[in-house]
Amino acid sequence: MSTTLLRTFQPNQFSLLGTSLLRRRRSNNFSVRFCGSQTTTTHEAKQSSPTRVAPKNHKSNKLDEILRDYEAVIGIETHVQLSTLTKAFCSCSNNYGSYPNTSICPVCMGLPGALPVLNSKVVEFGVRLGLALNCDLSLKSKFDRKQYFYPDLPKGYQISQFDIPIASGGYVDLDIPLEFGGGHRRFGITRVHMEEDAGKLLHSDTGDYSQVDLNRAGVPLLEIVSEPDMRSGIEAAEYACEMQRIARYLGVSNGNMQEGSLRCDVNISIRPIGQAEFGTKVEIKNLNAFSAISRAIDYEISRQALLYNQGKADQIVTETRLWEEGAQKTVTMRKKEGLADYRYFPEPDLPEVILTKEYVDSIRASLPELPEAKRRRYEAMGLGMQDVLFLANDVSVAEYFDAVIGKGAEVKLAANWIMSDIAAYLKNEKLSINDIKLTPQELAELIAAIKDGTISGKIGKEILFELLAKGGTVKGMIKAKDLVQITDPVEIEKMVIQVVSENPKQLEQYRSGKTKLQGYFAGQIMKMSKGKANPGLLNKILLEKLNAKD
Repeated sequence: MSTTLLRTFQPNQFSLLGTSLLRRRRSNNFSVRFCGSQTTTTHEAKQSSPTRVAPKNHKSNKLDEILRDYEAVIGIETHVQLSTLTKAFCSCSNNYGSYPNTSICPVCMGLPGALPVLNSKVVEFGVRLGLALNCDLSLKSKFDRKQYFYPDLPKGYQISQFDIPIASGGYVDLDIPLEFGGGHRRFGITRVHMEEDAGKLLHSDTGDYSQVDLNRAGVPLLEIVSEPDMRSGIEAAEYACEMQRIARYLGVSNGNMQEGSLRCDVNISIRPIGQAEFGTKVEIKNLNAFSAISRAIDYEISRQALLYNQGKADQIVTETRLWEEGAQKTVTMRKKEGLADYRYFPEPDLPEVILTKEYVDSIRASLPELPEAKRRRYEAMGLGMQDVLFLANDVSVAEYFDAVIGKGAEVKLAANWIMSDIAAYLKNEKLSINDIKLTPQELAELIAAIKDGTISGKIGKEILFELLAKGGTVKGMIKAKDLVQITDPVEIEKMVIQVVSENPKQLEQYRSGKTKLQGYFAGQIMKMSKGKANPGLLNKILLEKLNAKD
């Protein structure tokens, strides 16, 4: 029956049917309809996802005063959308940005008689992430039905994992950036479990109806639940950054927060300093920018502490709140459902997930070097923490850097070139390091050419940008443009004598005490040599001539 339905299914027909059945007259009542004919603004507004948390604002002093009396307790639920070709339990394409309701079938629509079939790649990615987070794996786990109603959940339940997740009891190590105080942190991981995503509601501009896009329904997720080990917005945001880094290093997700590929729900409570019991937990949903995580947590800590100070602690209730970016505050969304409300029970249409030791070992052997291991390796090379965090932050940058030093470039010099001139070029051109034409081999050649005196650092920077944009070889460019540095003392001395003799007035001023004119003479000589004179040798000979008695 499901096959017949799938063959006769037309997205636009279904969209019209959904519209005719679910749309109501314009009123204050909330209404829902399926979309397929127009695009409207979604409640999951796109926000940028910077790689670093924004510095604290002017409210930080007030927050610091509050935290003298109270301690924040923070945990995060991170939803990682997996980069599989198809959805978790059907063969529909897992493709972000498709036209609404075009990547759907009877399974992800929840039609009667449609049965799920597990995508094996979801299990593989779950094992990879569990191992990367130092978790214990469940060699035998299962799926469960999580029952709740929402217009974008067509089945009326979500396939998830309840009491036996695929991984549990892990931890993650990370370094706090120096601008936020620095230091090393370890945060516990309670569990990692597999589940499917819900659809998406697209709200109209007028607010009188919403449309349902089921393209996301059934897309595979891994949910990472942390221990309540974080104590500030900065720590929480950096934890979320690390989850993104690990997902990208492993290749299980692109981690793009603006696309919803990585979403964070934050649980916050506060308690008086010295109190052992946790306070009342409040959840903030769907934070999709690292800076928003930090600001939302700081606001919520302040809000709860203010209620404590006013003797209104009973007004802190277990609820779900949303972060309003424009108003820079959290607002009540709904009262938080307890576990009993979900009425979990084992998924009857899916078998247990059984892992063998050989399967786990093969995945363990295929794991790449992870961010924490890479940071420690870079640190052992003698790089400072600022360099370490920059280079290890992006897996593509780290791979490029490793390739450059693998070609023999000096570690610190390679780091400097990547972090300064190349990073500035990428930012200005809005490119990733994978887009540039300069290969790691040629950057190593450029560094070597400057170090051995073949070309000057100034000329090196000049040809760098041409290599970045157009490619080519360092040796070929040096030869074609006749850029080899002049290191013959006799030739440089001739140029020095000529420039000094042609500028008697400046020479007299120099010898009268205006020694800054040395730069003028050096500039003229560099101009004459077309920038090829060796700077060290030039300045040595120039000083000798300028300070000569005759």
